Amino acid sequence: MLTAFDDLLARARALPRAGHRAVLGVAGSPGAGKSTLAAHLVRALNGDGEPWAAHVPMDGFHLADAELDRLGRQGRKGAPDTFDAAGYAALLRRLREETDETVYAPGFDRVLEQPLAGAIPVPPSARLVVTEGNYLLLDTGPWARVRSRLDEVWFCELDEPERVRRLVARHEEFGKSHREAVAWVLGTDQRNADLVAATRGRADLIVPRSALPPAPHAA
Repeated sequence: MLTAFDDLLARARALPRAGHRAVLGVAGSPGAGKSTLAAHLVRALNGDGEPWAAHVPMDGFHLADAELDRLGRQGRKGAPDTFDAAGYAALLRRLREETDETVYAPGFDRVLEQPLAGAIPVPPSARLVVTEGNYLLLDTGPWARVRSRLDEVWFCELDEPERVRRLVARHEEFGKSHREAVAWVLGTDQRNADLVAATRGRADLIVPRSALPPAPHAA
């Protein structure tokens, strides 16, 4: 177990080998700090020079609300079957193999709560792609294709009271009332969190709270 952010930084920097691009996955339950860790890693690795690392969140593969409505899944938004898992796995393959030209990945607008096509450019200079999301270690359905396309997967572990506090704060920041945020976190989000926690044992590395950068709320 690594206990300092600098240890994580050194491990991430060592992943690309022999001129090949590496893809690092950061997994964890909702609110565990995945996005914060990924953003800090990429910022530190890039410094002020040409982009050496790129951050590609899994959240860009959320199904649009219109499709969730059609499928009757809007009330479970964030569950595994509310993402285009096959599309995400296909993008990871492209990121590993297509390194001579810019590959565009979708982003996710937290205010609109909608995916944004072609929002994240991954240039040829990127030797490491850091991708983060809840279900990187899930081994069912099309999610099972994801793990083989990642060089390593790290699992962010945060004590439950702090994880819930951060998640409630995030939902409030993006428009939910406190009551709505708590209900969503203890309902839909908690079911997803329990599913993600069961995948912990498949990770290459458990990242404890002591190694996570501080954040007012987490991914």
